[in-house]
Amino acid sequence: MTGKWCEAFFDQAVIINPPVNLTLGDVYPFVDMQSVDPTRRDVVPSEYREFSGGGSRFMSGDTLMARITPCLENGKIGRFLGSSESSIGHGSTEFIVLRGREGVSDNGFVYYLTRSKLVRNYAISQMSGTSGRQRVPLSALAHLRAPLPPLPEQRAIAHILGTLDDKIELNRRMNETLEAMARAIFKSWFVDFEPVRAKMEGRWRPGESLPGLPAYLYDLFPDRLVNSELGEIPEGWRVALLGDLLEFIKGKKPIETIDRPSESLYPVILIETLDTGASSMYAPSAGMVQASTDDVLMIMDGASSGRVETGHEGLVGSTIAKVIPKQNAPGKRFLYYFLKHIEPETRRHLTGTSIPHADKSWISQQRICIPSCSEILKNFEQFGDTIRKRIMANYLESRTLAALRDALLPKLINGEMRVKDAEKFWEYT
Repeated sequence: MTGKWCEAFFDQAVIINPPVNLTLGDVYPFVDMQSVDPTRRDVVPSEYREFSGGGSRFMSGDTLMARITPCLENGKIGRFLGSSESSIGHGSTEFIVLRGREGVSDNGFVYYLTRSKLVRNYAISQMSGTSGRQRVPLSALAHLRAPLPPLPEQRAIAHILGTLDDKIELNRRMNETLEAMARAIFKSWFVDFEPVRAKMEGRWRPGESLPGLPAYLYDLFPDRLVNSELGEIPEGWRVALLGDLLEFIKGKKPIETIDRPSESLYPVILIETLDTGASSMYAPSAGMVQASTDDVLMIMDGASSGRVETGHEGLVGSTIAKVIPKQNAPGKRFLYYFLKHIEPETRRHLTGTSIPHADKSWISQQRICIPSCSEILKNFEQFGDTIRKRIMANYLESRTLAALRDALLPKLINGEMRVKDAEKFWEYT
C-alpha cells in the first residue's frame, strides 16, 4: 500500500462541527463531558434529553473532542456510538465535533488523527480565555497542517489501531461481566441467603447443583432461617458490626516525584489513576501506605468518596484509604464485595459541605451477617480469587495492547511506519 501522502489544512481534511438535523423539542441521546472516558475509544449516551437548540450535534462515528481546559489536557476525545434507536445525538457545548470529509478522509482515521499529539498538542497550544476557563477557538484548527494518506491507507491505519481498541473494549466488557458475577454470588449467599431458601423450598437437593451453587456446597449451608436484629438470617450465623471487622489506614501525599523507574520506586494510587493505571513513580517516605493488588481501597475525599476498589498496586494517595481486616475477620474478598454491595448507600451518607468525605462512623455501624462455617468463607474467597485473577489478566493484557496502540499511533499517523511494516510488527491481527 504505497499511495502518495500529502498534507492538508485540518479544516480541509476534516469537517468541523458538521450539520446534523435535530428537531426542537424532540428527545435524542445526550452526551455530557463526564461520559467521555480518556481510556475508551467509544462514547455512549449518558441519557436521553430534549433538544433545545443549543450544544453540539453529532452522529455515529463522529469524533468528540473536548475544547475546554482541563478536559482536553486529560485526553477527553472519543468516538460517538449511537444507540439502536438513534444514530444522532447532542451534547455539551464544550465539544468540537469532527467528521471525515467524503472522498478525502475516513472517519476512523479522523478519530486517531485527533487523538495524536500532532492535533491534541496543537489544540492545547491554541487555547485562549481566562485562567481555568480556556478554550480552543474553532478558527485555530484551520491553521494546522495534518498528514493525509490515501483513503485506503487511512482505513488500514484505522483498522490496525481499531482492532487493538476492540480487544481492549472486549476485555473491559469481560471484566464487567466477571465482576457482576462475583457480586451476584456474594449477594445470593450472604445477603439474600438464597442457598438456605433453596434448601427450605426444596429447590436445591443433595447431589444437585444450581447456578452459583455447586452440589458439594449443599451440606455447608443451614436449612432454616431464624430471627435476628438484621431480620431473618441462616441458623447459626452471627451478626457483626463492620467496624469490628475492619479499619481504615489513610494514604499520604508522596514527597518526591522521580521520572526514571527503578526497583525502589512505586506508582502512587490516586483517584484519577484508578481507571487508567497511569502514574508517576515515587520513592516511599515515612508514613506512606503501600497496597498490593489483593488489598481493598476506598476513596475517602472528593466527589467519588465511598467508591471501593481493588486490584491496584503502589503507594496509597492522600484521598484514599487502605481497608485492613482485623483479627478473626472474614477474608479480603468477602469484605470487598460487602463494601461494594453497600457502596451506593455509603455514597449517599457522605459528610462535609464543600468537599464530601466518606463517613467512617456510618460505615462502621453497618451490620453484616457472617457464616459460622469457615468452609463457606473459604470457598467464597477461592471463588473471588479466581475471578480477580481473570480480571487482572485481562487488565494487564489491555495495558499491553494500549501501550502498543500508543506506540504505533504516531508512527502510523506521520508516515514513519507504513501499513505493510506495521502489519509485520503487530502480532494481534
